[in-house]
Amino acid sequence: MILIALLAVLIPLFLLGILNMSARLGMTISAIIVALTGYLFWKIPIDVLFASILQGMHKTLPILWILFGALMLLNVLRKTGAIDSINAGFKSLSLDMRIQGILVAYLFGALIEGVSGFGTPAMVTAPLLIALGFTPLSAVVLALVANSTPAAFGAVGTPITVGLSNAAQEQGNHIFSQVSSTITSLDLLGGAFMPTILVLLMTLTLNKNKKSQRDWLEMIPWTLFIGVCYSGFAWLYSRVIGYEFVSIITPLTMLALTIVLLRFNFLLPKSTNKNPWRKLEEKKQIVQPQNLKLENLSLIKAWLPYGIVVLLLLISRTIPMVKTFLNNTINLSWDSILGFKEINSEWAILYSPGLILTIASLIALVVQVKSLKLFTPIAKDVFSTIMRTGLTLVVTLIMVQIFSNSGMNNGNHLSMPSYIAEILSRYLSGVWIFIAPFIGELGSFITGSTTVSNLTFASIQADIAYDSGLPIHAVLAGQVIGAAAGNMICVFNIVAVSGVVGLFGKEGEILRKTIIPALLYASLIAISTSLYLFFK
Repeated sequence: MILIALLAVLIPLFLLGILNMSARLGMTISAIIVALTGYLFWKIPIDVLFASILQGMHKTLPILWILFGALMLLNVLRKTGAIDSINAGFKSLSLDMRIQGILVAYLFGALIEGVSGFGTPAMVTAPLLIALGFTPLSAVVLALVANSTPAAFGAVGTPITVGLSNAAQEQGNHIFSQVSSTITSLDLLGGAFMPTILVLLMTLTLNKNKKSQRDWLEMIPWTLFIGVCYSGFAWLYSRVIGYEFVSIITPLTMLALTIVLLRFNFLLPKSTNKNPWRKLEEKKQIVQPQNLKLENLSLIKAWLPYGIVVLLLLISRTIPMVKTFLNNTINLSWDSILGFKEINSEWAILYSPGLILTIASLIALVVQVKSLKLFTPIAKDVFSTIMRTGLTLVVTLIMVQIFSNSGMNNGNHLSMPSYIAEILSRYLSGVWIFIAPFIGELGSFITGSTTVSNLTFASIQADIAYDSGLPIHAVLAGQVIGAAAGNMICVFNIVAVSGVVGLFGKEGEILRKTIIPALLYASLIAISTSLYLFFK
């Protein structure tokens, strides 16, 4: 039965990662196999399968709404020439793409994660990276890998507050602060290496230059400094301000600090000025909309839409009255699908980042070209683009929901996620402190969300920790960080970000490039947790 339960993991890995099949075909086959084996072997009733299919279809809509907003903003900024101004602004800080990648993917992406989460950061940062000269493939990979460390506290702490809510019912609400403090302690080792991993990806994995090893090694003092400072500030803010704002205040602090230190070339090799590194894999020509002829579009006007995105996300997530209004107005959530109370799907249209990104694109048109005439033709182009992504997302989410709802069966079986965790704990409980991050990562790979991975596995992890005599808060911290790392390899995140940059059919190649950093990060956290317990 363990092989049946693992099919939702093994089949996509085989079809996409080994056979290099497109996500549309590979995930369609995966969904069909998981549905058939769920019915035949797990005894999932037909009506539960049908409800799960409807749930997966409905859950696709909020993602497409975010994708629409992200593409609208991107295409508007291309049309108005704002992307060129933003590009020039980054190049005024440094022409070195290694530095630009850290600024955009790691630090700016962390800020978007802090206020929004749920896959939005990579959809925002990947197009910016392309504007700076990164190839679509490298931009997607970097954006996904960077969206890991901050995801533990994403969307104003949602992976903790909501993700650990089931575990908190058993352990008490104090578990929130305990786990969040432990996360930042563990990340002093694991998270500190993330900028170094990102530069390694740029110079080794994505670049075929024979000198790439030197290009990476010479940046290590700077990348380690950035990573240690980020992890250190996160550790401080989690204790002084609270976990909800760690991924908002920390990247803001680090953006300011990094920009200042760039002026002094602090810990940077001389090559970043004398011979800036800009050697990536051969660039493929991308057909972009023809820019309007605008003179001297200021950096403030160019960045204004992104500033509005951050501001509106922050207001909508932190002011209770505004949050309640947006969640309850035009709410198209679907509760108790086909009468099953456990099967629901949320879609609060006004609360979604999709609306905020669309509003930002409208404001960009008003401020930058003083006209809204371009909105309709751009929207038509965007709509045709997201339709290509929609089918892939639908079949992916159908498979996810069947897997998640598999506890509703006539065979008296545990749900597939619970069964996997139980079997693993039966044989690996003695080394569970090493396993916990990988379980969190597995959860995000399948469910596509740090929060949902935590909801699915946190209670199970807490029970295993108790039975194994391990500190519950340490095991749960490993779960949360692992779930955050799983964003790198989540199939529908890969599909969504690829759709934004127009990179179709390369999902398997992207997965192969992100899975190694994901496993490396989880391994660092496992080592960090062991050291934490040893010196505690």
